[in-house]
Amino acid sequence: MSKLYLIPDRKDMERMCSLAAEYGCAFEYNDFYVAKVMDDSERREEIIADYRKRRGENAERGSAANVFRTDTMHGAFLDVTIHSDDPLIRNVSTLRVRQSMETAQTMGLKGVVFHTGRLAGFRAPEYLRNWRDRNAAFFTEIAHQYPAQQIYMENMFDEAPDILAGLAEKMRGVENFGVCLDYGHAMLSRCTGREWIETLSPYIRHIHINDNDLQNDLHLAVGAGKLDWQEFDSLIRQYRVEAPVLVEVNSYEAQKESLQYMKRCGIYPMEKEGEERDASAIRRL
Repeated sequence: MSKLYLIPDRKDMERMCSLAAEYGCAFEYNDFYVAKVMDDSERREEIIADYRKRRGENAERGSAANVFRTDTMHGAFLDVTIHSDDPLIRNVSTLRVRQSMETAQTMGLKGVVFHTGRLAGFRAPEYLRNWRDRNAAFFTEIAHQYPAQQIYMENMFDEAPDILAGLAEKMRGVENFGVCLDYGHAMLSRCTGREWIETLSPYIRHIHINDNDLQNDLHLAVGAGKLDWQEFDSLIRQYRVEAPVLVEVNSYEAQKESLQYMKRCGIYPMEKEGEERDASAIRRL
């Protein structure tokens, strides 16, 4: 299983593929969540064909039967509100999710990331129950219809992890559903990293990381902002989270900088250069 993911840039695929090969990374595609691509089947097929060609050209001989088999994609999330009381908004939202899943199925991707889409800070009990129950019903149906794809629900600007944990617990029996922890988003909330990871650890199946200034979602290279990556590493290992990590920065330079920092400092899922981590010591954390 690939433990690291990068966001590919079709204009720079030779370097991207080389970097991915060096660090054993798969790709997470960010090309398919905007309306102009979702509604243009010809454009969408062109993008898929281009990726298939470029991935195939850079794959090892004999390994390109399905170049997308370990890859993931970001699904529709802008204005997607599955739990809306407005049937028109709800219908468009479900359409966008289904379009995302169809693209993932066509490509043979491993999984798709969606966002919670709830109003951050709005904690009226009826609203929260409605959000949980409608999302649970809808994504349970989607998970059963697309059993070959994993579905990851990502915290956006949620102020605390409890609501997402409630959804994940309600869907615990759905094998291809889990949480995508976006650690950068989490660090913009009122809760600590420990609270986020401790609460969500039973459900985390995918992780997004990038750096910021603890005030804005900047998507800086890992190590270039104010997030405490040693704390992240310690918590992920302490709570025995075993999930792949997307280095969610866009340029080749920022990706390389992030990977080098992670390798140098031994940030999960990497081990520190020249050292073997003491498993017994990890268990005592």
